[in-house]
Amino acid sequence: MKLATLKSDTFDGRLVIVSRDLKTAVFAQAAPTLQAALDRWDALAPALQAQSDALDAGTVQDAFAFDPTQALSPLPRAYQWLDGSSFLAHGRLLDKAFGIPPIPQADVVPIMYQGGSDAFLAPTQDAPFVDEADGIDFEAEYAIVTGDVPIGATDEEAQGAVRLVLLANDWSLRALQRFEMMRGFGPIHAKPATAFAPVAVTPDELGPAWANGRVELPVQVAWNGQAFGRPSGAAMDFTYAKLIVHAARTRALKAGTIVGFGTVSEGAPDKVGSACIAERRGWEVIQHGEPKTGFMRFGDTVRIEVLDEAGASVFGAIEQKAIQARA
Repeated sequence: MKLATLKSDTFDGRLVIVSRDLKTAVFAQAAPTLQAALDRWDALAPALQAQSDALDAGTVQDAFAFDPTQALSPLPRAYQWLDGSSFLAHGRLLDKAFGIPPIPQADVVPIMYQGGSDAFLAPTQDAPFVDEADGIDFEAEYAIVTGDVPIGATDEEAQGAVRLVLLANDWSLRALQRFEMMRGFGPIHAKPATAFAPVAVTPDELGPAWANGRVELPVQVAWNGQAFGRPSGAAMDFTYAKLIVHAARTRALKAGTIVGFGTVSEGAPDKVGSACIAERRGWEVIQHGEPKTGFMRFGDTVRIEVLDEAGASVFGAIEQKAIQARA
């Protein structure tokens, strides 16, 4: 099942079901918004699935063409957005490049921060930034949306809590990031609003790519129309269940919590490219003694997309332009 949120006269938009080929959609009958569906998922999912099956079979009378430019992020706002760092090769490369002391037990206990979730960017919305000097960087990553998760959740409970899978562009401002991290609290200024691809998918839609606690598909990233990276989610070190268990260690998570997997990375920019500029710069430092690639400028664009084994888009694309925020 594939779900999206279209613009409406409310901030949370209107829930639609999208066909598997992302060409058509129909307004969901069981719930007005995605959060409403998540709040009563067990009761409403069968009706949503039945409507989805009818849409794919071509038997829905009120179907219409799906226009991703009219889509908000699947959850335009969420009760909680937690982002992990589960691709250890990414962190190790940057630590080596910039002489950063390794975080103790980073390979045992996931690193995670709580980001802003009150206003996600739409997948084709321009991304506003105050100053190019802040080091504008994109970050392509996978994420999941959970149902209710109890405090102290077990691995089995975490596995059963996944409702949807997302594709994200978790924007970062690199010039601000290290200062905030050195202060011992999570980033605020270094992490502006995140954007998500237009379509959220249930795990079964990923077929064999939903395996081993990971999304085993490469993420295609293009910067200003030029291929930048295609690292695979199969390289993830911590499973999604491990991230959920970590997040719920001392508190319960409510339905609609989004948990990100962190920048997709194989730690091999020379072979598969990167899902963010910082990683390429780190590789350049290791190879040449200094970074050669600059960060984004106003007017630059980024496109992030995942294709299945047949070459079809799974989540639709994130296509954004970096612009200067108006004072």
